[in-house]
Amino acid sequence: PRFLSRGHSFRTVVGDTLLLPCQVQNLGSLVLLWRRGPAVLTAASLMVTRDERFRLVDGYNLQITDVGPQDAGDYVCQISDRISRDQVHTVEVLVPPSVRASPESRHAAARRGGAAVLECRASGNPVPSVTWHKMIDSYNTHLNESNLRLADGPQLQLSRLERAHSGRYACTVDNGVGPPVVTEFQLQVLYPPEITVERSWVHTGEGFRAELLCTVLADPPAEVSWYQNSFPLSASERVTMSARGNNHTLLIANVQPEDFGNYSCVADNSLGRARQHVEVSGRPGPARFTSPPVARRTDAYTLAFAVDSYPPLDELRLLYRQLAFNESYQQPGRWHDVVIPAPQPAGALTHRVAHELRGLQPGAVYEAIVQAKNRYGWNEVSDIFQFHTLGGEHTAHAGELTPMFSGQRKTSYNIYTVVSLTFLTLWSLVHTG
Repeated sequence: PRFLSRGHSFRTVVGDTLLLPCQVQNLGSLVLLWRRGPAVLTAASLMVTRDERFRLVDGYNLQITDVGPQDAGDYVCQISDRISRDQVHTVEVLVPPSVRASPESRHAAARRGGAAVLECRASGNPVPSVTWHKMIDSYNTHLNESNLRLADGPQLQLSRLERAHSGRYACTVDNGVGPPVVTEFQLQVLYPPEITVERSWVHTGEGFRAELLCTVLADPPAEVSWYQNSFPLSASERVTMSARGNNHTLLIANVQPEDFGNYSCVADNSLGRARQHVEVSGRPGPARFTSPPVARRTDAYTLAFAVDSYPPLDELRLLYRQLAFNESYQQPGRWHDVVIPAPQPAGALTHRVAHELRGLQPGAVYEAIVQAKNRYGWNEVSDIFQFHTLGGEHTAHAGELTPMFSGQRKTSYNIYTVVSLTFLTLWSLVHTG
């Protein structure tokens, strides 16, 4: 007798049906056996194994249905003579990946500054690979990727946690057998409240409205309350409190004199408290300069600015001085104090003012600040504004005032600075007179 078939290596997937060929010529009265290790599976046409998944097909071909991982190994088709003639088939069973996740709930929580460990223990044949990603919400698709790859391996270790670490994480387990297995986790980073206010100074007037907005971020979510001058506020016919997502709004309708003052947005959760202050005032808003930084003349310049004020303006004060520059330093001149007549009531919130400064030096750089007053008092002094007159040996252009000399430079002045500057100006006038 001789074998017509040959031994092969078979790769099959769990659950499939496998056929192992064994075709013999001139078997005669000899018996054909199927063995797996020391165990005999069949003898001639007799099924020795009690596993009903095994059967002989078309003679002596061995069929295995619903293949499982335990079926991997060597199968021997043997002729029962005294001459060792065997045909060997090697079976490798491919197993799709499976995952054992930790924590099993797929939810982890840790405080800000702490650490978190997410784990995906994978099994399968071949050995699966494990890849970790941070899931990106759909509204962030402008990042041109659906998620952010973080690491490879069974564990994802995150340390020094920050608020931005909160979100969904996923491990992807893949070994090329069947579809990859994706397991998602939710990581919650716990932190005390953080508050930002839209405006720390809200301008309004009697009979108008005031809207205060604070944005509160906290996990666990915070309870938000509003205070006026350290006293808790409650809703009334004129006072409305609302929340939309992280944004909390305090709306005051038909503002009365007693509504002016200091307000605070306070947020509490189990990890701490945060507070931010907002001033509601009828005083004018800070002046906004609207004139170009380069003058049209050599000895004069029209300074234009706008001031928001619900009541009419009562008084305007302008301080300006010349700057002398060389290669290593700038030397300012003395301040000139100018009282500008208040503009006629315009019936609008924004008051626009233009004032011409004369007797200026050609080709010189000047800086100016403005303060305005209405019946509620003086506003904060404006940011510094710089401009340049034409002429001189080196005439500057608008581009040259940026960023070194431009009005974009933010210099903070308060009313005490203005008082000091005014005093110095008066002192200078007395001693030079």
